[in-house]
Amino acid sequence: MHARVFGLARQGALCVIRHHGSSVVGQPQGPRRGVGHDARGQALYEPTLCLTEPETGARLVVRRITGQLLTPTRAGETELHILTNLPVAEAPAAQLSALSAHRWTIETAFHHLTVDLACEVDTLGYPKAALCGFGVAVVAYNVVALVKGALRAAQGTEYVKEQLSMYSLTLEVAQVATGMEIARGTEPWEIFRQLSTAEFATTLMAIAQRLDTKKYTKPPRGPKKPPPPKLSGKQQTPVSTARILAMRR
Repeated sequence: MHARVFGLARQGALCVIRHHGSSVVGQPQGPRRGVGHDARGQALYEPTLCLTEPETGARLVVRRITGQLLTPTRAGETELHILTNLPVAEAPAAQLSALSAHRWTIETAFHHLTVDLACEVDTLGYPKAALCGFGVAVVAYNVVALVKGALRAAQGTEYVKEQLSMYSLTLEVAQVATGMEIARGTEPWEIFRQLSTAEFATTLMAIAQRLDTKKYTKPPRGPKKPPPPKLSGKQQTPVSTARILAMRR
């Protein structure tokens, strides 16, 4: 991550990056000070951190925003760290903490786009074709979000968040849609074009209330296996891609 941080800095880019303890090592510039709380009531701290690039010795001073988590993560972490080169006046700590919290919704969306909706083209197609496939997948995800919203209102937030299997839901849509197009045609769906927004929402709610929840529930997960022991990287010196390209010139 050192190369990524310094690469963005050289390009003059403004960045906000999650800081994992072992990925970037820096020297704090002064004691850690409290800078208030975020919208969830979590205490925020902001020391300044000086990073040193191992290869060139270049230094970069950034802000490190630390959020004291109210509940530990699944990995047992009690703090969340964010690195940024944005000035305090333009990006207060509370605002950056809120943005970091919302990034999980974006990452989850991209996970569904990649795994459930297969937005990535397997073959080496043309870039425009790949972009078109991604655009279609994004439109499909909007439909998925609409269905999840109806299920959330009819079956409860807990079911959609913890139990609903997106794989089972999207798999049935993929398998059933073609058969319905052959057997039913387009006429039975014309009525939906005449519905108002309120009528359409009421219809979705009525359908969602009749959902067989057991059919779309995730299977219970077994005990998590411990990760394999990590190999030591002390004997290996990381080299950035930019340095390799510079040596070839």
